[in-house]
Amino acid sequence: MARFDATATDFADMASSGNADILYELGLMYATGRDCMHDIIAAHKWFNLAAYLGNEAAKVRREEISTEMSRVEIAEAQKAAREWITQH
Repeated sequence: MARFDATATDFADMASSGNADILYELGLMYATGRDCMHDIIAAHKWFNLAAYLGNEAAKVRREEISTEMSRVEIAEAQKAAREWITQH
């Protein structure tokens, strides 16, 4: 996979294209706090969306971070992903 050099804001703008790699990269950025605030709920949301679009690595990462999250946090991330899908 190609490495992207952009900020979370740049990727959020590009995410509406529905590109699974971009969504996965957003998940990585939020999971690690690279170029944005660390946000595990946002990371799960982006990994979930990328996984939904077929990105296998996103499925693995989503499962990994789920072990660090409460049920409430996972539900919040899933709700955010559903909302994103309905808006795009």
